[in-house]
Amino acid sequence: MIRRDYILRMIEECIRALARINSLKQDQRWTEASVELDGEFRKLLGADAPEVARLSESDLLARLMQDGPTHALREKTLVLTTLLQEAGDVAAAAERTEASRDCYLKALHLLLEALARGEVFECPAFVPKVERLRAALAGAPLSGRTYAMLMQHYERTGEFAKAEDALFVLLDAESDNPALVEFGIMFYQRLLALSDAVLTAANLPRAEVAGGLQELQQRRERGE
Repeated sequence: MIRRDYILRMIEECIRALARINSLKQDQRWTEASVELDGEFRKLLGADAPEVARLSESDLLARLMQDGPTHALREKTLVLTTLLQEAGDVAAAAERTEASRDCYLKALHLLLEALARGEVFECPAFVPKVERLRAALAGAPLSGRTYAMLMQHYERTGEFAKAEDALFVLLDAESDNPALVEFGIMFYQRLLALSDAVLTAANLPRAEVAGGLQELQQRRERGE
């Protein structure tokens, strides 16, 4: 009960803060929105937005674990993800492109990690969707780590065509990496164990799965 009350109170406070921030954004009062975000970051992490921007994702997670019950880490991470997305929007409005992309990328990584630790689709409504953050990062180069996280997320959520797209971005970037080829082969083998209906619903019918598997097996045989 204590855990539930703590989490509910934290989520309620976040929703109220988001309402204030979104009202300021709608009125294009960007400086005031930044001040509001600074206050929320300080409450959550003990650091303002500029310091948050300098911290790595590991450092941010460590800060989240310093205060409050550790069993609320996932929910605190989702709140941080949401604040980072809002900070990215404010930075983008101020044409601080690099700062906005940094916020969006940290938000995406933290969100993917949090989603991987919980039940699929078990996420408060106020938290940004993965596709919302991907769209915000459109045109920005993403690392292999990001695509690997996206691939695993899409497979877990049954979005197999998107998972395959992420896989081939990885393979194109590291065409001489045999471990990635094996990784891809195991992906296709897992999909072949599913029903035709499931594969078709995920826009990756069995024939395409078999074709992808054959292509990677041929790469392995050629030593690519």
